[in-house]
Amino acid sequence: MTKININGIVRDMTSAEETQLAEDRKILADAKKIRDDERTVKNNNKTSGKAKLKSGDALTDAEISALFGD
Repeated sequence: MTKININGIVRDMTSAEETQLAEDRKILADAKKIRDDERTVKNNNKTSGKAKLKSGDALTDAEISALFGD
């Protein structure tokens, strides 16, 4: 069993607490992945937009937003 420290008292977690802890960790991991994916997409759009500006190709709305924050 997993240990828990509440106000300096260490005890074993109940099965319900362990289940909740696992669920909370999964939610946090999913949220982190979403943030990381969004950051990657924005950076890719920024890079692509800069390249298109240099070459004269038309920009997409997502690329314009990534470049100028609109």
